[in-house]
Amino acid sequence: MRRLRLALALAALLSAAACGSGADSEAPPPPPQAVTLESVGHYCGMALNEHGGPKGQIFIKGRAAPVWFSSIKQVFAYTLLPEEPKAISAIYVNDMGTAGPDGAPDPSVWIDARQAYYVIEGRFIGGMGVEDAMPFSQRERAEAFARAHGGRVAAFADVPEAYVFAQ
Repeated sequence: MRRLRLALALAALLSAAACGSGADSEAPPPPPQAVTLESVGHYCGMALNEHGGPKGQIFIKGRAAPVWFSSIKQVFAYTLLPEEPKAISAIYVNDMGTAGPDGAPDPSVWIDARQAYYVIEGRFIGGMGVEDAMPFSQRERAEAFARAHGGRVAAFADVPEAYVFAQ
């Protein structure tokens, strides 16, 4: 009888623990954060405010601060590299649809990277001084950008790994 009670108590404890972990996965993603003087690119180690072009930020479950990126290709690389964490709760990129005449996006406008449309293989030079993927919240704006600057439009899941790691 004592073993049965112990087994039932253990089962109840495990069941409660399993319910608790499910609640975490249902939590809403954190909102995007503004770039500050302390925002440093994950791969380049340089301040984001020193680079032009769109930026990215990735939130890892259990961490309050985002991982920052100076270019959009770096955002994709982080999601593809096996050594990087995979418990991603949110990915945000600047919307190039907000870019002014100087080509700089509004630094306060962040969009869900997985819902964005990307102009890839174009002639636009990003924040790291090389060709970069340009994110847009609206497909029509991405297509217009591709007509003006070359390249093609792709959804997040359709950006080829060979493009991300091309030099």
